[in-house]
Amino acid sequence: MIIPKTREEIELMRASSLLVSKTLGMIAKEIKPGVTTLYLDNLAEEFIRDNGGVPAFLGLYGFPNSLCMSPNAQVVHGIPNNKPLESGDVISVDCGVLMNEFYGDHAYSFEIGEVAPETKKLLKVTKESLYVGIREFRAGNRVEDVGNAIQKHCESNGYGVVRELVGHGLGRKMHEDPEMPNYGKKGRGKLFVEGMVVAIEPMINMGTKNIKQLKDGWTILTADMKPSAHFEHNVALIDGKPELLSTFKYVYEALGIVSEEEEEFRKTQLFI
Repeated sequence: MIIPKTREEIELMRASSLLVSKTLGMIAKEIKPGVTTLYLDNLAEEFIRDNGGVPAFLGLYGFPNSLCMSPNAQVVHGIPNNKPLESGDVISVDCGVLMNEFYGDHAYSFEIGEVAPETKKLLKVTKESLYVGIREFRAGNRVEDVGNAIQKHCESNGYGVVRELVGHGLGRKMHEDPEMPNYGKKGRGKLFVEGMVVAIEPMINMGTKNIKQLKDGWTILTADMKPSAHFEHNVALIDGKPELLSTFKYVYEALGIVSEEEEEFRKTQLFI
């Protein structure tokens, strides 16, 4: 059952989402060749707690860390470790926060050093598909309208769209209704309702859409071991239109990127 949020609850969720955004921005300043994912995970936990939140992933369903860190052929749910990152890697950093009794949860895929052009394109198209999908999150539309838009954008570029892993509703629980697949047929699925909040998160593979799981019970890999990309935003349906609760602004400031990609989805001014 979809649980709509009041305007007051949405503002609490915005605060939770923005703490995730700021954590990703902090990570963006630290992530580079030679750094380990476990080091970054420890930084994130400390940062989240210092800013009034609780790391939402730590212990969730038994997950052992605060960040899901998934390099290269890992799609999602990678466990931080002591292996140093290398130039040419790409890595999805997925972060969750519990604050004000509400969850925030979003992700960014980072380039480490010099990345191959075909991998850069995968990240570019995957991030584009995130906003293509968000545009379909509006009054009168249904769940698979979002997935259909993401699927078309990515498959038209020759990429595989993961089926087994999906986005989700968000609120007082990390995973609420509805599930938000990144594929589908227009006009199908649950009808969007005013006040709902979702996490939209394309998980897109350079090659096959098929995946496999490591024996650790968490890490998801592409079946052909080609790279994967993952971007995620938290979005509320307000006055029938999508409004971002999360932002990549802090990441972009750390990386020196200038972008206006979020402007059409933001009514509320961000305060640094």
